[in-house]
Amino acid sequence: MINVNDFKVGQTIQYDGNIYTVLDFQHVKPGKGAAIVKAKLKNLRTGSIAEYTFNAGVKVEAARIEKKPMQFLYSMNDTYYFMNMNDYEQIELPKSVIGDDAKLLKENLDVDIIFFEGEMLGMNLPDKIAMKVVHTEPGVKGNTTSTAMKDATLESGLVVKVPMFIDQDEIVLISSKDGKYVSRA
Repeated sequence: MINVNDFKVGQTIQYDGNIYTVLDFQHVKPGKGAAIVKAKLKNLRTGSIAEYTFNAGVKVEAARIEKKPMQFLYSMNDTYYFMNMNDYEQIELPKSVIGDDAKLLKENLDVDIIFFEGEMLGMNLPDKIAMKVVHTEPGVKGNTTSTAMKDATLESGLVVKVPMFIDQDEIVLISSKDGKYVSRA
């Protein structure tokens, strides 16, 4: 059990039959009455974020989250196949569980699959992912402004805006947080 006064950012808890991770919290002592703890929690099953208010001193149950290092192998139709890097066991996940992260997956990419009591809750991608540009229009000679951007199709099928100097077959780094171009690899 965890006392809400001892919340830490990133901690996982069970509350109201769901599993949450603590995104932010604040201790509030109003002028009169008991102290409270306001917490911003992310539901690990649905991805929704909500704010909850707890009376100070209330205890909630800790959630034991397990992260397994896995490697993305391939996808077929709407099923994605991963291999556990420790025991070589393979698992398959439907696209509905992976969501928008599917656009950032490429063969042999190492990810962490998050489990709670055998239930797969989600996937953590690396912060930056190196991807090959498979199609982009050639840059216009003389156009060296740093703000000029063009579309580039990456090996995963994702289309991102890249600077004019990026050419086809180059490797670029993409942020897994927002799916945007970061730099050349």
